[in-house]
Amino acid sequence: MSSAEEVSYLFAQRGWRSWFFTHDHKRIALLYLAVVSLMLMLAGTFALLLRLELLTPEKTLFEAVTYNRLFTLHGVGMVWLFMIPAIPSVFGNFLLPLMIGAHDVAFPRLNLASWYVYVVGALIVLGAMVAGGTDTGWTFYTPYSTTTPREVIPVLFGVFVIGFSSIMTSLNFIVTTHTLRAEGMGWMRMPLFVWAIYGTSVIQVIATPILGITLSLVALESFLGTGIFDPARGGDPVLFQHLFWFYSHPAVYIMVLPGMGVVSELLPTLCHRPPSSYRSIVYSTFGISFVGFLAWGHHMFVSGMSVVNAAFFGLASMLVAIFTAIKIFSWVSTMYEGEIVFNAPLVYLLGFIFLMVFGGMTGVALATVGLDPHWHDTYFVVAHFHFIMAGPVLLAFLAALHFWFPKMFGKKYSERLSLMGATITFFGFFATFTPQFLLGNMGMPRRYYSYPPKFQWLHVASTMGATVLAAGLVLTLGTLLHALIWGERAAQNPWDSRGYEWDTATPPPEHNYEIIPQITRGPYEPAEPGSARVG
Repeated sequence: MSSAEEVSYLFAQRGWRSWFFTHDHKRIALLYLAVVSLMLMLAGTFALLLRLELLTPEKTLFEAVTYNRLFTLHGVGMVWLFMIPAIPSVFGNFLLPLMIGAHDVAFPRLNLASWYVYVVGALIVLGAMVAGGTDTGWTFYTPYSTTTPREVIPVLFGVFVIGFSSIMTSLNFIVTTHTLRAEGMGWMRMPLFVWAIYGTSVIQVIATPILGITLSLVALESFLGTGIFDPARGGDPVLFQHLFWFYSHPAVYIMVLPGMGVVSELLPTLCHRPPSSYRSIVYSTFGISFVGFLAWGHHMFVSGMSVVNAAFFGLASMLVAIFTAIKIFSWVSTMYEGEIVFNAPLVYLLGFIFLMVFGGMTGVALATVGLDPHWHDTYFVVAHFHFIMAGPVLLAFLAALHFWFPKMFGKKYSERLSLMGATITFFGFFATFTPQFLLGNMGMPRRYYSYPPKFQWLHVASTMGATVLAAGLVLTLGTLLHALIWGERAAQNPWDSRGYEWDTATPPPEHNYEIIPQITRGPYEPAEPGSARVG
């Protein structure tokens, strides 16, 4: 073991207590990495089982009630336990203090507590699933969720608890960004990834309490029969949809904005040129954050609303697409005439941009009042959801993991195997969900256990794609685990990055910097002579 490894945060303290009672943001990031990766594997396994069941028009492996539980397990696991916390809790935790020149986050104890709250929430959700499962889907629509005999309330409570973890983490990031930036780091010298984490945190703090209130009302309805959402008692089930989507539409950006931050941060390094328009990416981040709160109604065009309201929600959705397009044009123009290095992180980034463009265009179509009724509640929506959210979040998570793996662990991985894993993963994802666009357009409803035989070939094609996707993820996991155990020592700055996080040792020491740096350059300008990354 080299002297650099011995003084790194990984070995500065030893024993299990040094990990489970740590206040070091980098170790807490690794704790998050372990649990969200486990949640991803669980949710992915449930998805593969779903696809296997749908190989035939009638029963293949499971009864209908088990199928309903499986798609609920998959949705709850992916949305609440992986996609929302994954990038902010892992890479936000690890990188935010390093990128702003701080020793740690503002509230280290709160940071550790947020991880324990997340774990408790996840255990409650998984325990409820094991005890009896629920069959409502991840949206918990009333009045079914208040009348089904399944274990809905414990699952709701688990999601409620996880929401507290998100708020605690977001408050920490906001205060850290405001108070702990190094001298010389003005707002317009912050890395783009920090901007994305900051914008996401603002949405989390504002929107998550709405979700908590909504889930509490569902619990009251189930226990006390309050009649808020039940039409038999004078309630309105559409009210639940308004409250749910008022949170869950901004939650789309809670999931995908950090991924956009990863793309904005990594592309300048991998293309060896500064971002083409730093300010447009920053402003579009907050444009998406603000307008995202105004577009929830486009999920409810068929629930009944006035023409004026429908037009407003449709236009608000188009405005989000414009802000997203600004980012995509900025990314493409950053690549234009860049000295592009083709490696695993770049493959993930290119996959992210492709899915955002494809999924974004289908989103514009779904936000069009005249088109939405044709595709509403069909597989078209499932495919769109995965193209615009699940796929980009997964690819951005893997891009970040590959790019910052040397920084986090001080190890190198096999470039050939990681490139192969990235390529297989992208094409597996594309092959899984493209047939589902066709299924939806032909009228196949989502969440149906049985279907007419004419749809079978598309379901078989989708299941084959899911199998390829699983193979790509297994190869990627094996490559990184091999590198973690047997990998060679990574160079100080293997990407020749200009990012502030590379100004300290690789992997970083326990307190990041011996002396808080004074920032004298922009985030994508060349490093000062003598800094660690040019040493």
